Amino acid sequence: MNPQLQPVLQAARTLPAAELPRLLGDLKEIEATALARLAVPAPAQQATDALLNVREAAQRLGCSKDFLYKRDFPFARRLGRKLMFSSNGIDAYLRSQK
Repeated sequence: MNPQLQPVLQAARTLPAAELPRLLGDLKEIEATALARLAVPAPAQQATDALLNVREAAQRLGCSKDFLYKRDFPFARRLGRKLMFSSNGIDAYLRSQK
């Protein structure tokens, strides 16, 4: 048995009978969570991230270059005077907008 579950087993052995339904409910929640995680396919390995310049990022996002300069995106980084954008970050942003 997994050593992390030993305290739960000990609780099942020692808890008063009135508290056992709550313990069983907690165990069902843990089981449902584990089963849900197993049902979701593992994320595919992402290719290495490419940095895009403002023109390329504007094209991918369907907006103007000026718009990109005015907004503060979490996938944007300044490299010296250049503003660069994470390709993977743009993909994640576009997925979240759907």
